[in-house]
Amino acid sequence: MKLALIRAHYNPFGGAERFLNAAADAMLAHGHVPTIITRAWPSRANAAIEHEIVNPRYATTAGRDRGFARAATELLRARHFDLVQSYERLEGCDVFHAVDGVHAEWLRQRRRVQSPWQRLGVTLNPHHRYLLDAERRMYDSKRLRAVICISEMVKSDILRHYDVAPEKLHVVYGSIDTTQFHPSLRETFRSQVRQAHGIAENTPVAIHVGSGFERKGVAAFLQSIALVSELHAFVVGHDKRLSKYQALARSLGIARRVIFTGGISQVERYYAASDVFVMPTLYEPFGLVFAEAMACGLPVVASKQSGAADWIDSGVNGFVVDACDTLAICESIRSAISDPTIGLRGRKTVEVRGTQDTGAQYNAIYQQLLAGE
Repeated sequence: MKLALIRAHYNPFGGAERFLNAAADAMLAHGHVPTIITRAWPSRANAAIEHEIVNPRYATTAGRDRGFARAATELLRARHFDLVQSYERLEGCDVFHAVDGVHAEWLRQRRRVQSPWQRLGVTLNPHHRYLLDAERRMYDSKRLRAVICISEMVKSDILRHYDVAPEKLHVVYGSIDTTQFHPSLRETFRSQVRQAHGIAENTPVAIHVGSGFERKGVAAFLQSIALVSELHAFVVGHDKRLSKYQALARSLGIARRVIFTGGISQVERYYAASDVFVMPTLYEPFGLVFAEAMACGLPVVASKQSGAADWIDSGVNGFVVDACDTLAICESIRSAISDPTIGLRGRKTVEVRGTQDTGAQYNAIYQQLLAGE
């Protein structure tokens, strides 16, 4: 079987691409031929995977996405593929893998923290208008035969916004390396990382991991940190408006307690140095970082707007709160730090739910589609 996988910006180590890589690996394992269609091919990508480059010029972000979609569609017409699976909102794909969730729902959640002028700006923004239109046309397409959702939340969001037959929607969670992410890392890295940042061994530490600070809820995270006396924090990730969040930490009087680390390649070491993982994201289709933290034995505080909440029984193996409820986030942090058994139960959850054979699940969907079912 020849399978086309379409992703405009392919970073082999990105969160969304981990799902794409799992699909490609599943095809290779079953003797099939995956081809990734992308704008550029990174040198660190898997050499065993075929790829096609389509990189038309563009002047705007909307033009970039529209141009890539047009060029990818032209390539699909010129070559034969048994199935086309897209990670972009592309009309005419057989399978859509909703790794980025539902754009209409993300904008709905974003409005909760925006001013009227900011909301108007989003409404008039050509890129958002293009994405909403592309998303609608894709879900309306008669060719669309299956949607792979990375959480039950994404499945519900699709049904809320679009008229899609429920039987087309398949929930397949991402897998987690429970050896790389393990509670025993604390023995090796807890003191090492804390000493590097001047944090005492008995000081409580919360960690937030994720780039794109507005969507990932860094503002609510910092506001919650300010409500817990002596709680220190790591903010791991990139944002082009980093100075805005550093200024917020200063205004809250917690600048000395918050460390902005930037991106980190071995984030598991920082999980090991922390006591609780907190990410009050406004919208996160799943959030593999939640599962990584749980695998490391950290209690997690997740928002209702994250797909990872599927795995959490609040108060038992983690906590689920509203992304904008800083008091609830604060109380959950206190409860998480005071009860280490919550993190251990979270680890057991990942051992069951995060180690399933996702490749086999992808292959089962493909075989079903090829059989015309």
